[in-house]
Amino acid sequence: MNTYLGACLELGPEDVDPALIAAARVSYLEGYLWDPPRAKEAFVKAAALAHEAGNQVALTLSDSFCVDRHRDEFRQLVDQHVDILFANEAEICALWQVADFDSALQATRGRCAVAALTRSARGSVILAGDEVHVIEAAPIDRLVDTTGAGDQYAAGFLYGYCHDHDLARCGQIASLAAAEVLQHFGARPEPRCATLSAPRLG
Repeated sequence: MNTYLGACLELGPEDVDPALIAAARVSYLEGYLWDPPRAKEAFVKAAALAHEAGNQVALTLSDSFCVDRHRDEFRQLVDQHVDILFANEAEICALWQVADFDSALQATRGRCAVAALTRSARGSVILAGDEVHVIEAAPIDRLVDTTGAGDQYAAGFLYGYCHDHDLARCGQIASLAAAEVLQHFGARPEPRCATLSAPRLG
């Protein structure tokens, strides 16, 4: 995959709208945007504004190569600014420089309020304090394209989270969203998360 961030490369702290951040229950930060120096300032400003407003900050680590470039800064970001962390198995192992998922799981425990860690066909694990939820991957008819699956997992999780569902249910919605996008080309889901999750939510 060749990442192209387009106009996002020009993001700076002046582009952060305090009113939008204050209105958002969760502000979602994309790890790829940690590369441009001024975007780092925007991240920290957005996180500070979110917390001042009593809201939360989510971060996705984006890519293990991205983690390798910014490991120490990402660790600091997780410890000081992030409430909800999203990462896949390779990314979380890279963050803590460990060889296996179980070690990464233990290293993540207590670093932020919630960590949602994906494992492809093995599903995902959600940590929150003493809670551990193992979520099965949603079944699919055929695997077509993995592009966007991680983003849709995060979208599904945050949809459930912002609608006050428990963490296990959030993980189930996330798995459904990720599974949907795996079955066609293109990173955007064809039905909305709300439509996908309706049968599961009753």
